[in-house]
Amino acid sequence: MLGMDVTEVASGTAEQPGPAVMVRWWAITLVMVSAAAVLILELTSVRLAAPYVGNTFQTYTASIAVTLAAIALGANRGGWAADFLPPKVLIGPLLAVGGLLVLASKPIVLAVGPLVRDSGPAGSIILVGVAAAAPVAVLSAISPVVVKTQLRRLADSGTVVGRFSAFGTVGGLAGTFLTGYVLLATLPVSAILVGTGAVLVALGGWQLVGSRWLTGRRTVIGMVAVLVLATGGAVALPVPCDYETAYYCARVTDDSDRPGGRTLWLDDAEHSYVDTEDYGYLKFAYTQRYGDVINAMWPARKPVRALHIGGGGFTMPRWLTATRPGSTSRVLEVDPVVVRLGRERLGLRTSDALQVRVGDARVSIRSEPAAGYDLVIGDAFSSSAVPWHLATQEFAAELRRVLRPGGLYVLNVIDFPPLALLAAEIATVRSVFGAVTVMGTKAALEGKEGGNFVIVAGDRIPDRDTLLAAAAHRGEPGGVASPAQLAALVGNARPLTDDRAPVDQLITTYRYF
Repeated sequence: MLGMDVTEVASGTAEQPGPAVMVRWWAITLVMVSAAAVLILELTSVRLAAPYVGNTFQTYTASIAVTLAAIALGANRGGWAADFLPPKVLIGPLLAVGGLLVLASKPIVLAVGPLVRDSGPAGSIILVGVAAAAPVAVLSAISPVVVKTQLRRLADSGTVVGRFSAFGTVGGLAGTFLTGYVLLATLPVSAILVGTGAVLVALGGWQLVGSRWLTGRRTVIGMVAVLVLATGGAVALPVPCDYETAYYCARVTDDSDRPGGRTLWLDDAEHSYVDTEDYGYLKFAYTQRYGDVINAMWPARKPVRALHIGGGGFTMPRWLTATRPGSTSRVLEVDPVVVRLGRERLGLRTSDALQVRVGDARVSIRSEPAAGYDLVIGDAFSSSAVPWHLATQEFAAELRRVLRPGGLYVLNVIDFPPLALLAAEIATVRSVFGAVTVMGTKAALEGKEGGNFVIVAGDRIPDRDTLLAAAAHRGEPGGVASPAQLAALVGNARPLTDDRAPVDQLITTYRYF
C-alpha cells in the first residue's frame, strides 16, 4: 500500500489481496447446482407436507415464504462467513451439510407430520419449515462464498456479482422447470430428494478433497460411507403413500367388512370408496345423495349420459353402468397416476361406456360438445377444497353449455361452520343455473355442523319431497334444504369468479378435525 498511488486505490483499479481464485466454470457450476437444489426443495416440500396438512394454497404459500426467508438468512450468513474464513474452504462443508439436510428432510417430515396433521396454515408453516428451512439456508450461503473467491479487483465487483446472480437465477429456473415438468411427473418425491442430496454431498466431498480439508484414502472412504448410509436410510424409510404423483400422495386401504371394498386416500383425505365386487354399492353419504338425485330425476334404469369432473375412485361412473345399463360416462381426470391406480388397485376398466380423458377439466371442458350430457358430476378436489378454477362462475357457465336442456349439475363441497365456502359456491352456481338446492345432514343444513354437502343445480331439479323421502329412507331425514334454509346458508355471499376465488381461504376444516 505504501508504494501504491492514492488515485489508483480510489478508482478501484488496484489489485486487491484476497483468496486464491477458484476456476470460473467450477464456481458457476456450484452456484447453479446449489440454486437448482433450493428450488427443487421448495417444490418438493409441498408434496412432503401435503399428506398431513393438505395440498392447499396455504401450503404453497408456506413453501414460498419459508424458502425466501431461508434464502435471505443463508445469503446473509454466507457473506459474513466469507469475510472471516477462507471462502474456498467453506464451500465443501456447505455443500456436504446441505446435501445431508436434503436427505434428512423426508425422515424429519415423517416424524413431525403426524404431530401437526390437519392443523391448517400453522401446521403448513411448521412442516414446510422443518423440511426445507435448514437445507435452503445452508445452500443459499454458497453463492456469496463463491462470489468472494472470484473478486480480485474492486473495479470488477459489479460484473462478478451480477454474473453469479444471473447464473444462480438460471440454476433456479432449471431446478423449477426440471422439477415441475420432469421429476415430479416421473419419480417419487423420495427419489428426487435422494438424488439431489447425493449430488450435493458428492460435490461437497470433491470440494473438500480439492481444498485439502480431506486427504487420504480412509477419509474419502469415510465420506462415501456416510453418503451411502444417509441415502440408504432415506430410501428405506416408509412413506404414507402407495403412489406419489405430481399432485397427490395416494394410497388405497381395504374394507374389513366388505371383501371388495376399497378406500382411496388422496393426501390427508378419504376421497372415494368403491366395492370392486358390487359397483352398485355406495358407502359414502355424498355418493348416496348423488344416487337419490339421479333416481329422482330419471326413471329407473333409464340410461344417462354423464360427464364426471374428477375421477378419484371412479365410483359414480361404474354405479351408473351397474344400475342403468346403457349409460355412458366420460371422466375428466387431471392425474394420470390416479387413472393407473384405478386400474391396478380399484378394478377400473375403461370402454366405450366409460372413457377417461387425462387433463385439467378447465381446459378439457372446452372441447366437449354443447348440449352433450344429461348429467355433470363435480367431484374434483385439491385436499379438502374444490380447485378454485373449477369453482367459479366461468366454469359453471361451461358446464351449463355442455348440459342438455333439463340436465343436472351435482357438486360435492366440503365445509364446516361458518360454511363460508359453501355459501359462496351456492351463490356461484345459483348465478348460472335457474334452480338450486343443497343436500346434507339436517344439522349441517341448519349450520350446526359440517361435512359433505351436495349442491344440485339445473333448469329444473327434482321435487324436494321426493328427495326428502329418499333421504329419510336411507337414514338421513330432513336432508334437503328448505327455501328458508337455502337462503340462510347463502346469506350475502358473493359468487366466485376467475378474478376472485379465495377457495382455500373460505373453507373451514382444520378447526373441526
